[in-house]
Parts: sequence; C-alpha cells; structure tokens
Amino acid sequence: MSASDHRETCRSDGNGNAEIGSVEADYAEIVVVRHGETEWNSDSRIQGHLDVELNQAGKQQAAAVADRLSREGKINSVYSSDLKRAFETAQAIVTACGGLEVIKDPKLRERNLGDLQGLQLKEAANLKPLAYKAFLSNRTDQEIPGGGESIDQLYQRCTSSLQNIARKHKGERVVVVTHGGVIRSLYQRACPSRRFGKVLNTSVNIFHLSDGGNKWVLRSSGDVSHLDRAGFLETGFGGDIKSG
Repeated sequence: MSASDHRETCRSDGNGNAEIGSVEADYAEIVVVRHGETEWNSDSRIQGHLDVELNQAGKQQAAAVADRLSREGKINSVYSSDLKRAFETAQAIVTACGGLEVIKDPKLRERNLGDLQGLQLKEAANLKPLAYKAFLSNRTDQEIPGGGESIDQLYQRCTSSLQNIARKHKGERVVVVTHGGVIRSLYQRACPSRRFGKVLNTSVNIFHLSDGGNKWVLRSSGDVSHLDRAGFLETGFGGDIKSG
C-alpha cells in the first residue's frame, strides 16, 4: 500500500499498544498537513529550523490542498509552525476557508538539525561527519551537534502540542500545518508498531484525539489526491527519516 493510499485506522493508548478499530464519538479531528515544496526540498538541502519560503510549485500545492480542505467540512481553527514554509501553506488554507486566522505554534517546527542545516544531504557526511553520524544514529536520545535536537525531544514537543490543541477543540475540526519530521513523530505516537513511507509535501493526515488528548487514532495518512494537477516532489525530500 502506498503512502498516498493509507486508509487503515490505527489506534494508540500512549502505552505502546496499537490496534485497528473504530473511533470514539467524542474527539477532536486534527487534519495535519505537511507544508508545500521549497527550493531546498527540490535541491535536497537540509532545512530544519532555517526559514525557507515556498517555491512556485509549493504555492500551487498549497492552493490545491486549501481548495480541497475548504470543500471537506467546516474548519474551526488553523494552527501552523512559525516557519515560513508552513505558515505560507496555512495562509492559503485560511484564505480559501474564510473567516479564520493562522495561530502560530513554535512547537510545531521541524526538528532542529544543528550543524546539518543548510547543507545538501550528499555533502553532509564529508562536511559535518560528527553531525551526520548523530543524525543516522539509532538512538532516539542522540542530539545533533550544533544545537540540534534528538528524536525524543522532537517527539515530546510536537505530541504535547497536538494534545493541547485537541483539549481546546473537543468536538471540532482543526487543521495543523507542520513538517515531515513532526508528522513522523505524530505517526509514532498514534501507531507505534507501524512503519510509514515518505511524508510528501501537502499530504493530508487525519488524527482523532480523545480522552483529553491521551487516546490517538490515525484515520488516514499520506493523502495527496489533491495534487493530481499541481504535482509533487516524488523524492519526498525532508519527509523521510533519511533526509530530516
């Protein structure tokens, strides 16, 4: 099954247990969207916390996902990482939906990748070998030299952000625009035993959070059906574990 056709429902109680099943009626529906494409995505350049704008393809992708979401039911609020590539995508969504403002949340930022930020992936091993080795480490508590975060630190900040959003929006539909590394952490929280493929630009992922944000259900993931005409970067750079 491809990443763009993932339809199974996966539930987690936060204790490492996952199952296939239905959802509770009392939940917040959180539509999590990866930002549109940037020139650094197409150039295989590591972004992390560096603030890169959408390129023309990314703007078209943002318009496409915005049009889709505007036709899929009422959206009560839109949250976004404060980095430009996410915020610009979120702005397109609120423009299409009307009557909303983007709420910025720095906890939704991409993982800080320290000394690797700004480098092309192909040159990282030679230019910053210690940082690259840390990036490839299987240890989830391994921080990246140059002020970079560990996977555990990323997981803690972004899952707590989504839980806080869920508590505020019980019974509502909310959009969250964020980054590939964040979305992989959210997958891990909802489906700890499942492996996922690339997180493509403007892919749509639907989570249901209930019980004060403690129970997570992933209803669908990696949906890019809205990009039939706008197109997408097939490499998915920045949206898989090997590119940050």
